[in-house]
Amino acid sequence: MPRPLTLRRVRALGRFLAGWLPRTLLWQTFLLVAILLSLALFAWSQIFRYFEEEPRARDLAQMVVSVVNLTRTALINADAARRTELLIELAALEGIRIYPAEPSDEIAPLGNDRPMRLMMAEVRRHLGAHTRFALKWKSLEGFWVSFRLDPEDRDEYWVMLPPDRLEKPHALEWLAWGGAALLVALLGAFLIVSRIGTPLRQLARAARMVGSGQTPPKQAESGPQEIAVVARAFNQMAGDLARTDADRALILAGVSHDLRTPLARLRLGVEMSGAPMGEVTAMVADIEEMDRIIGQFLDFGRGDPQEPLQQIDLCGLVADVIEPYRLRGVSVNLHMPEPILAPGRTLPLRRALANLVDNALRYAGENKPLDVSVFRQGEGVAIEVADRGPGIPEADVERLRRPFTRLEAARSNTKGAGLGLAIVERVMRSHDGRLDLLPRDGGGLRAILCLPLEPSAPGR
Repeated sequence: MPRPLTLRRVRALGRFLAGWLPRTLLWQTFLLVAILLSLALFAWSQIFRYFEEEPRARDLAQMVVSVVNLTRTALINADAARRTELLIELAALEGIRIYPAEPSDEIAPLGNDRPMRLMMAEVRRHLGAHTRFALKWKSLEGFWVSFRLDPEDRDEYWVMLPPDRLEKPHALEWLAWGGAALLVALLGAFLIVSRIGTPLRQLARAARMVGSGQTPPKQAESGPQEIAVVARAFNQMAGDLARTDADRALILAGVSHDLRTPLARLRLGVEMSGAPMGEVTAMVADIEEMDRIIGQFLDFGRGDPQEPLQQIDLCGLVADVIEPYRLRGVSVNLHMPEPILAPGRTLPLRRALANLVDNALRYAGENKPLDVSVFRQGEGVAIEVADRGPGIPEADVERLRRPFTRLEAARSNTKGAGLGLAIVERVMRSHDGRLDLLPRDGGGLRAILCLPLEPSAPGR
């Protein structure tokens, strides 16, 4: 017994069918148009077939009646001695065979579709209700029709017409032309839909660029009115965002630059105040922390670097960045192979690596050694800074890539503006690389700068 169709089953069926549907607007619209065109062609063919069946059945019936009447007339008027010769000529020249009929004849009936019913009714109207039809008489296949030499005569005969008389003329030609028309219509539908899909894909690509902090190219405000309106609104939005970002960067840079001068005077005053050395050291450390935060604001306010990529010796760059920390007494273990050249920008990469080292020292402490490594990774190169600090929970990794965010629960020291990783993320994005934040075996964090060894294609 079939199970009842419930709302849950309908929804499950809908989800199953949705999984097989194309995801893009282009192919969804094309599929819908293709289904509509196919249904329209099918409906047109059925309408044509319905109205074409009756006249064709009449034509076929008239042909059958004419053949039977001519055959009957020829048999009646022919000499008895020449009837056999006449039957041979009919079979040879016209493919018409005549046999005596018996009530016990084994026959296979014609089909019972509408055209056959119309044809048989028309033939019986002319030849009489006693007329029989068959597709097979004994072992002979063909189009068989029974007739009588005289309406009052009880003897019947079978006349066999060639079976091609029942075939629809030009059926394959009609099918070929219908398929060609459908193909042309589908091609036109694809071209029409692609005119909508192409600008939408360009808008989606430009929106992703805005989401990643880049300035997209101006979108063409042409094509259909609706698409042009969306492109115009997007261009206006992108322009407003670019101006807002530029104003924000200018404000950050200006405020940060103006704060550094009074900080320098404040540090000088603290050092010359004559206060106890412990208090002076603590106040100077706070001033240095404030100066470092202001430096991060300046770095963040600069935006994406604009200078071109150059081939850089990454091992040499890492050694130059780490050397001041070693001179300061920080224990750093360097693991570097022979020089590795990669396309990059020196100052942003130095800034990114210094931010990672500062974060590691701030949260792991300067009494624990850092491990800094440079190694090849697939088709690129990686710079890794590994510490023994508290690490970052996997659920919070993506959140910490955003500016002004800190993980206070996992990190004991909450100093800083929360811009360090955001600056590193921006630098890596401008190099078509990425920043990986992974847990370290035995505890700690592995911060890895992944860079390509080959520059990206222009226009990416």
